[in-house]
Amino acid sequence: MLQMPAKKRTLYTKAVMKLFWDHTKRYPWILFFAILGIFLNELSNVIGPLFIRNLFNLLITLSTSPATIKAIIAVFVGYTLISLMGWVGGRLEMWLGYTLIAKVTANLTREAFENLMRHSYQFFANSFSGALTRRVARFSGAYENLYYSGVTVVLEGVIYILGVAGVLLFRNWILGGIIVFWICLFVSLQWYLNKLQHPYRVARAGADTDMTATLADSISNQNTIALFSAHEYEHGLVSSAADRLRNAQLKSWNFNALVYGFQGLLTNALNIGMLAVGVWLWFEKIITLGDVVLIQAYVFGIFNSVWSLGRQFNVIYNGLADASEMVEVIQTPLEIQDAPGAQALAVSKGNIAFRDVGFEFNNERTVLSGFSLNITGGQKVALVGPSGAGKTTITKLLLRLYDVQRGMIEIDGQNIAEVTQDSLREAIAFVPQEPILFHRTLMENIRYGRRDATDEEVIEAATQAHCHEFISQLPLGYETFVGERGIKLSGGERQRVAIARAILKNAPVLVLDEATSSLDSESEALIQDALETLMRGKTVIVIAHRLSTIMKMDRIIVMEGGKVVADGTHQELLAQGGLYHKLWSIQAGGFIGGTQESKKDEEPTVQVDEALLAEEPLER
Repeated sequence: MLQMPAKKRTLYTKAVMKLFWDHTKRYPWILFFAILGIFLNELSNVIGPLFIRNLFNLLITLSTSPATIKAIIAVFVGYTLISLMGWVGGRLEMWLGYTLIAKVTANLTREAFENLMRHSYQFFANSFSGALTRRVARFSGAYENLYYSGVTVVLEGVIYILGVAGVLLFRNWILGGIIVFWICLFVSLQWYLNKLQHPYRVARAGADTDMTATLADSISNQNTIALFSAHEYEHGLVSSAADRLRNAQLKSWNFNALVYGFQGLLTNALNIGMLAVGVWLWFEKIITLGDVVLIQAYVFGIFNSVWSLGRQFNVIYNGLADASEMVEVIQTPLEIQDAPGAQALAVSKGNIAFRDVGFEFNNERTVLSGFSLNITGGQKVALVGPSGAGKTTITKLLLRLYDVQRGMIEIDGQNIAEVTQDSLREAIAFVPQEPILFHRTLMENIRYGRRDATDEEVIEAATQAHCHEFISQLPLGYETFVGERGIKLSGGERQRVAIARAILKNAPVLVLDEATSSLDSESEALIQDALETLMRGKTVIVIAHRLSTIMKMDRIIVMEGGKVVADGTHQELLAQGGLYHKLWSIQAGGFIGGTQESKKDEEPTVQVDEALLAEEPLER
């Protein structure tokens, strides 16, 4: 799984902020009026206590004169208008804030998905799907937390505290000076402590992702765990991941408790200090009793703002840590990219040429070296050979799931590295050995071969692939959901659905990687006619071990050690002897030499031994 040290992951904080801002500034008026709402609301909170101050100063006169009554009414009217302004500001802030969050989080989810799905086959091979899903979900969720905390709560606190400092400076420089000094001390300490805490938050986010990945890996392989009686072993892996998450959480939370402790100490010191100074100034006749009430109202307001700011700083840094994991993926260079100015592939004849192709996995194991092969358009070619020969690697290179490291691959004279990936893959229909289906209906899964196909065209493709028989027997027919990865279908049924997709796609180049491996003899017999129809007029590359498929090919390419060791028809290769003859003889149940030698030209009556000709694994 893609994972980076916590120290390095902190470098993505600026990238997170830039990316979030780039999406936010697409809605300037929504943002402007949302901030205006915050400003009006906090202005109301700063000005409101001034009316309360005036009310107390009027009440302590104990006067009931008309002038006093008129002044009291004016105070109530002013306070009502200010409160109404705050209510309007609050509604603007909430309504427009929700609107902005909804728009931006949707855009972020789209961008994260688009970027993620453009990564290479190798990237996904090295990553847990559960962990990647978790990153995408936390990425958009982080924006919601950061907007609410960073824009709404923090901006509210800043406006309120600065407003209070301005009012108190105007009323008395001593009171204002205390507030300004306290604000500087608090912000500096808060910034410093949160900076120290950030690595703990990043470590917590990483441990959380590891926990999700471990769970997803175990849950998705539940059947394997049961078959190997590995419940205790998997329990140990999950327990270890849970322990790492627990330790990371405790370190982050304990540090957070320390931060709250300093905040509480500073806030209590401000409360006691301002009350003492206020009483002293009242004794000295410098301020009124209403000013003392004003000071206490402001101190309690600051107290609430400070605690809220403290909590929100924690949310902000957690959000940055969460979002950093997805930004790490976004900023990871794409291994397979379209060349600058790449044009769409134009297929006229379907000629395919591998020219001196070299490829290594992880710069360690050479799979292909100087591999060359020309396939004429419309020709049907089978690739055979022992495990590790490089057969499936050839198909992955043709589809640009990997890029060649030396040489080139051409289709109708066009270097596939210089055409768009989408146009290349649109020109190739690929049926893998183990097709994976979406947890969608059978209609949707087959239509994936050509998304604009009509229902009638889907049913026709399914009929040709002999899917229609079993689909029509299902209670919901083509509207049946197949389960995650197609688990509700048998292996043969999944394979036939994949073939139906390829029939519907009708691409000029067809690649079959053990396309009939999951079919029993009866199902294979049914599908042969469909495959022959599918292959007609196309350039076909087949990796197959079943003789019924191999024998019908125009050419059979025998590979060993990443090289072509023989090339010809079935009969020509038998006549040449060598590796193909040896494999054929073993599969036929005969022996080379002795009394069995006379059988070498006879067609075997048994299927190829899958163990002897097993396809190479993912790294081949």
